[in-house]
Amino acid sequence: MTIELPDAQGRLRTYEPRTEPLAVTAGAPFTSRTVFSAAHVVADPYADTTPDSPAAVDWDATLAFRRHLWSHGLGVAEAMDTAQRGMGLDWAGAAELIRRSAAEAKAVGGRIACGVGTDQLAAGTLEEVRAAYEEQLLLVEESGAQAILMASRALAAAARSPEDYLEMYGYLLRQSAEPVILHWLGPMFDPALEGYWGSSDLDAATGTFLEVIAAHPDKVDGIKVSLLDAQREVDLRRRLPQGVRCYTGDDFHYPELIAGDEQGFSHALLGIFDPLGPLAAQAVRALDTGDTAGFRGLLDPTVELSRHLFQAPTRFYKTGVVFLAWLAGHQDHFAMVGGLQSARSLPHLARAYELADGLGLFPDPKLAEDRMRTLLHLYGVTP
Repeated sequence: MTIELPDAQGRLRTYEPRTEPLAVTAGAPFTSRTVFSAAHVVADPYADTTPDSPAAVDWDATLAFRRHLWSHGLGVAEAMDTAQRGMGLDWAGAAELIRRSAAEAKAVGGRIACGVGTDQLAAGTLEEVRAAYEEQLLLVEESGAQAILMASRALAAAARSPEDYLEMYGYLLRQSAEPVILHWLGPMFDPALEGYWGSSDLDAATGTFLEVIAAHPDKVDGIKVSLLDAQREVDLRRRLPQGVRCYTGDDFHYPELIAGDEQGFSHALLGIFDPLGPLAAQAVRALDTGDTAGFRGLLDPTVELSRHLFQAPTRFYKTGVVFLAWLAGHQDHFAMVGGLQSARSLPHLARAYELADGLGLFPDPKLAEDRMRTLLHLYGVTP
């Protein structure tokens, strides 16, 4: 049976869905790489909300998805931008998400790291930014999770020089109880972060970033780099102090960066590993055995889907991630906090379905096909 899908020009084209999913199996914990999936949140579709209301979350479905990721050996990066942090999920919702997910991780033995930011503030002084960071860092540490110090919109607005970043991060690292992950999120993911680390010149910004790490190497477990620039990431990881990991956040070049070269490799903290979870886990287990070709053979074909989901405006990739979770049966609806399900077009979603189905990502291809047909009918598409 075939399905008619709209293309970018509004024309219908015929696609024949798969009948069987890709065969993936769970296995032993990873030995060669540390791998986190940044996880999405599931909205409560029955909540009476508007786009500017506080987020209403379906906690059961949200935690069930995290158990799915843990079951395949992946760590969960919680309350990050994939969870619509700052794009529908406010600090109150993020705090509750951190508490619940950290407790669930403890119950099932899953690895978790949680985002620490300043989204209590729309704007503020440097002192207010520091207090906001401290409040969130304390909550994450008290939950028992590892902290990820995220880039802050409020800090980007308040800082006047690289020295402000050096002072802010130095203070926070001295306060942290355990080594943290530093997150450099590029402006393609959040335009408000333009000029982070005190400069729009990436070479100058990289210098400040490395200066923060060099001053506190014992407090930095690793860095998560989301600049979509593979060579810059490679250059940066080669300059890291011994023992400080590089976690790739490059959703365009992740296979080559994780595979690495003769001088090193990147670990992973990726939003694309939300829909790719089981397949990504199987690929990393191939890498654990030294089978780099097998690893690339599994992951390289997924890059086209990832580049599609993360195409500009990149920050709206969350819509495609949640859409694929619905098609895969991880949730019963395609609704998002803040109404963000409307952020991508029908042709974009149709192409995402086609690419994901071609990879065999849907455990039940017939369910995914039926749900895709439902969406097409909702939009008035008739063959």
